[in-house]
Amino acid sequence: MRRTIFCASVALALGMAAPAGAQDAVAKFYAGKTIHVLIGYSVGGGYDLYARLLAKYMGAYIPGKPTLTPENMPGAGSLKVTNYLYNVAPKDGTAFGTFGRGIAMEPLLEHSQGTQFDATKFSWIGSATDEVSVCAFWHTTGIKSFEDLKTSKKVLKVGATGSGSDTDVYPAVMANVLKVPLKLVTGYPGGSEVNLALQRGEIDGRCGWSWSSVRARERDLYDSKQISIVTQIGLKKHPELPNVPLMVDLAPTPADAAALKLIVARGEMARPYTAPPGIPADRLAALRTAFDKTMNDAGFLAEAEKLNLEVRPMTGAEVTAFVKTIYATPPDTVNRAIAAMKAPKP
Repeated sequence: MRRTIFCASVALALGMAAPAGAQDAVAKFYAGKTIHVLIGYSVGGGYDLYARLLAKYMGAYIPGKPTLTPENMPGAGSLKVTNYLYNVAPKDGTAFGTFGRGIAMEPLLEHSQGTQFDATKFSWIGSATDEVSVCAFWHTTGIKSFEDLKTSKKVLKVGATGSGSDTDVYPAVMANVLKVPLKLVTGYPGGSEVNLALQRGEIDGRCGWSWSSVRARERDLYDSKQISIVTQIGLKKHPELPNVPLMVDLAPTPADAAALKLIVARGEMARPYTAPPGIPADRLAALRTAFDKTMNDAGFLAEAEKLNLEVRPMTGAEVTAFVKTIYATPPDTVNRAIAAMKAPKP
């Protein structure tokens, strides 16, 4: 259904061009300018790959054809770039960025330390895909299934990038709700560093690892059985992982399952892009239209396929509506989700 809505939105955008005066004003503003595409993680991870590919193609669809320049700004699980976009970045349409899919939900779920934004006020441009994440362990641990994890006598160390990131949230949820023995080792600047730590033996596993990133960058680790995926994290199973259980299906009670669904709903806007709040409406419209056209660009799609990057986009309007729906979740479910996300006791 969402795909149908997206296609209809794109058709509307392509078929109903903005008034010539508005187009001319946007083109005049952007001509010769650079748009800074800020990436909340280090080079080489999934967010970085998607953003760099987007930047390569999107400028051709923005009136005035500005240059899009990707810039990495890692820190605090991408909270650094989120706060920067909301409070510091220019509000004229010359900057937008991407950050952890769960960051927008942090204030709702009382992970508000360090947050300096209102997610409902961002100028959402779109999301490149929805996503299933996975929890995986290195082969030397002997953990090959969720049952192995559940019955492990050893507390397993999992790498994470910072508060609010999937790599912090999902292991905490698994420890608190599913009662598995996990310990967070947090503070890595990005997923690439977590993966290196895993291969060096500093940690035992990684949870909140995007399956699209595994497919794109670490497929050899999976195919050679150096990592074993024990659970997948999303609202529905990925078709490539039919035998791996969903975390929400492992919840002990229906109330727990409802809380987990709220937490993992972030995967529906897995690769979000937003500009600061308050940018001029005509420029936001131009950025949204350019994003939608890029998601349908043959060159972009061919290169995404070559990189094993999945593309199932949401429009900016759809992301905006989704965020508002999340913030309207009943308090009982929110409170149970908050309890589930607390850092597990050592």
